[in-house]
Amino acid sequence: MKDSRANQDDLHVAIIMDGNGRWAQKRGKPRLFGHHAGARRVSEVLESCPGLGVKYLTIFAFSTENWKRTQAEVAGLMSLFRRYIEKEAHRLAGKGVRVRFIGDRVRLDQKLVQLMDDLEVLTENNDLLHLTIALNYGSRDEVARATRRLAEDVAAGRLAPQDVDEETLPRYLDTCLLPDPDLVIRTSGEARISNFLLWQSAYAEYEFIDTLWPDFTAEEFMRVVARYHQRERRFGAVPG
Repeated sequence: MKDSRANQDDLHVAIIMDGNGRWAQKRGKPRLFGHHAGARRVSEVLESCPGLGVKYLTIFAFSTENWKRTQAEVAGLMSLFRRYIEKEAHRLAGKGVRVRFIGDRVRLDQKLVQLMDDLEVLTENNDLLHLTIALNYGSRDEVARATRRLAEDVAAGRLAPQDVDEETLPRYLDTCLLPDPDLVIRTSGEARISNFLLWQSAYAEYEFIDTLWPDFTAEEFMRVVARYHQRERRFGAVPG
């Protein structure tokens, strides 16, 4: 069945980019080697989005649980994020990409946070593609932070308790400026959502792909998006 939405050229695709470490280990390399390969794959998938009608791309770069990894891997990832932003900032801006970051920035290195802030400002007027990078992000943490801000507004009298409904909380989420994802992709053969966009993905379509992220090509991305367009999204309604 075809996707019944009026506009299929405004897709929001979210990706859990899994498998970098295993990809590297299969080649006898350290895990960070896989993360660098995965960063290069992001650029290829990003380039393909406008031609596929993907207006919004959200990628899961580092979760709140990833701090449990070895100190060396975490430090290497943080260095990779800094270098990626420094290297790609002007290229992304020149290609019409608007970049946003979601997640809790409090624990992040201040140099990295400044680079994130600067990139958001640099690209704030772009509209060809909206790239959102989830960095130190966990959906339960996001909902907890959003609920805390909502409670503060209620306590201050800015919001009446009886006005709180399912339309209210999304205004406090990190993704308040984004549409909900239409399609969520997870690579590497794992079939779980790992605390990613739990509220926002309530009615998203899911694809669990066996391919490890560094091997996930633009061609495979195109095939996954094509399969999405064969689905009928009913949002709980009876089939037509």
